[in-house]
Amino acid sequence: MEDWILGIPTPVAMALIALIGYFLGKRNQRPASAEQAFARRELKRAKAVVKQLEEISREVRRNLATHQSSIAHFKDRIVLMCSDENPTGESWQALCEEAERMLSPTMRLSSQIAHAYDEVRQQANLLMTFTESRTDPLTGLSNRRALDDSLESLFAMKDRYELTFSLCILDVDHFKRINDEFGHLEGDRVLQEVANLVDNCVRETDVVTRYGGEEFVVLMPSTDLDGANMFAERVRVAAAEKLKVTVSGGVAQASAADEPQTLLARADAALYRAKANGRNCIYCHTGERVIPHPLPHVTDDCQDNDDDERLLEEVRSLERSLGSRLDREAAASKPKVDLQESEVV
Repeated sequence: MEDWILGIPTPVAMALIALIGYFLGKRNQRPASAEQAFARRELKRAKAVVKQLEEISREVRRNLATHQSSIAHFKDRIVLMCSDENPTGESWQALCEEAERMLSPTMRLSSQIAHAYDEVRQQANLLMTFTESRTDPLTGLSNRRALDDSLESLFAMKDRYELTFSLCILDVDHFKRINDEFGHLEGDRVLQEVANLVDNCVRETDVVTRYGGEEFVVLMPSTDLDGANMFAERVRVAAAEKLKVTVSGGVAQASAADEPQTLLARADAALYRAKANGRNCIYCHTGERVIPHPLPHVTDDCQDNDDDERLLEEVRSLERSLGSRLDREAAASKPKVDLQESEVV
């Protein structure tokens, strides 16, 4: 006689249990793999941070050893001059000159130690991306809070040591259409693919964040505008070749007048221009204007024609503005006549 479990034949019940276990395991597979990928990225970044800290420590130790040797030699000379025996006949004037020469490296060493402290603080902020409060749960990237902290640290370094760094905003083209046509689960999968692609293109010291929605921000220390443009173009080409979506990008380099919000606003303005000009392209904000990258090839004749047309349009605009102003002034100065009284008002 066949055995039954909860009113179901035993073979059928066992098959159902196996099927349920299979689907539950498949459901939990993606979060586990995402967590593993995030752990690998953070471990790679942590190793890079440790390497930088070791280099800073070695440099400071070398300079301290050299400086301590100079101080010890200087102390011995002072002791010798204060004693009755002074075979070299060295004067106090020469000793004062030596002290003045030692003062300059002392100040440099002090500045270097302060710089090293700021570097340690910056790298410590990067290591704090291990915490959940600084991690985007969908992509495993850093979140807006981590970006704000990293920007604050880099701007402090820029103000003190004139550090160069740039920022890039990347946006998935037509992302709303993906959600509308294929659903939000497919949209989430696309975001994860883009996040992995961007994260594989950056250096260990770069900060990759999900800025919100379908936008990603990459913060690149020690990178000028040209280097950031090349990075953004490399990501754009990789997305077009490897993914089913394209990305647009806006790039800006931090300037002396910038704050975190103004730097983000300039990069966002460049991104808006890229979106308005057909998407799947990169624009950058130079600090004065927004231009495409790479610049389109324009002949000298075409450039001259463009300049002439812009100048002509400016002249016409001034003529229209001046004409409108003259019309208003003429209307204001024209005498008004009261028809009933036949008098000029």
